[in-house]
Amino acid sequence: MKKIELIAPCHFGLEAVLKKEIIDLGYEISQVEDGRVTFWGDVEAICFANIFLRTAERILLKVGEFTATTFEELFQKTKDIPWEDYIPEDGKFWVAKAGSVKSKLFSPSDIQSIMKKAMVERLKVKYKTNWFKEEGASYPLRVFLMKDVVTVGIDTTGTSLHKRGYRQLTSKAPITETLAAALILLTPWKKDRILVDPFCGSGTFPIEAAMIAANIAPGMNRSFLSEEWKNLIPKKCWYDAINEANDQIDDHIEVDIQGYDLDAEVIKIARANAKEAGVDHLIHFQQRPVSELHHPKKYGFVITNPPYGERIEEKENLPSLYKEIGESFKRLDTWSKYLITSYEETEKYIGKKADKNRKIYNGMIKTYYYQFLGPRPPRKK
Repeated sequence: MKKIELIAPCHFGLEAVLKKEIIDLGYEISQVEDGRVTFWGDVEAICFANIFLRTAERILLKVGEFTATTFEELFQKTKDIPWEDYIPEDGKFWVAKAGSVKSKLFSPSDIQSIMKKAMVERLKVKYKTNWFKEEGASYPLRVFLMKDVVTVGIDTTGTSLHKRGYRQLTSKAPITETLAAALILLTPWKKDRILVDPFCGSGTFPIEAAMIAANIAPGMNRSFLSEEWKNLIPKKCWYDAINEANDQIDDHIEVDIQGYDLDAEVIKIARANAKEAGVDHLIHFQQRPVSELHHPKKYGFVITNPPYGERIEEKENLPSLYKEIGESFKRLDTWSKYLITSYEETEKYIGKKADKNRKIYNGMIKTYYYQFLGPRPPRKK
């Protein structure tokens, strides 16, 4: 099969986690940059990457990269890309998104319209037509300019990969599924260790952990834009990827994954989402405040996303809430505790300096992933 290059965007600060996932899938990395990892594969890799990657936001088929400092140059070099190799005559094509950083061309709307014009000019000649009905499958482009280098990709995913299909209901300020999975994968947690989320909200951390433990591929229960690309991806590739995903599931495992929240309605939502994801039998949800966070077993993990006062009236409650978190953490002295928050005074009120601290952008919010590491459990005889 012909080699192609694929681009997987991700959260800023989590490129290493995605890189490891791609290598584990068996693909070769070509480049790691801020917020994205590029790798080599074949058309089947489009199916496998969309279905199996937990931390990528989407998968783009890279079709070109060139330098452009004027709109004329952008037009000509876009026109030079062999669009007919990717887009059939009835294909629907447009520039869905254009981003520009430190480049002379910075107007997204101008970049979008000039590139669309260039594609039309090329395809008119190739397909010997003056008019495209655009009634077939969709081929939306995503373009990013970085220091005048234009990278062009066709989106194979459609709706972002964090939409796994299980989260029918959300509580306020939920964390995305891709970010939750990445934060779990950043820890040494394994399925034989306890995991508790004391601010579980709609259940994203416990559900992603249960899916990791049971080896359930995140993209199994949803569809992708490129399933319609009959000119590029044989249906068999999708069937092969889904069959392999089904073969890998092991949901008869013994795990101890728990989610608590103060709000009874929110716990109902979390249970419904877990059921939708097929992991409700692997998670114990309970209405319980963080002040009652305790566990008889040792060497567990807390992974959580506590409130961080995006609204003014909540800000006043943060010192006392984070003190409560600190008290609970003291009781779990052999546990490892991980929390993501944008609250600047987290360590002050928890009463302890984190062993590690990682800056991560959650959308446009700058957050920190505080890591309070517990002792390693004794080796099993």
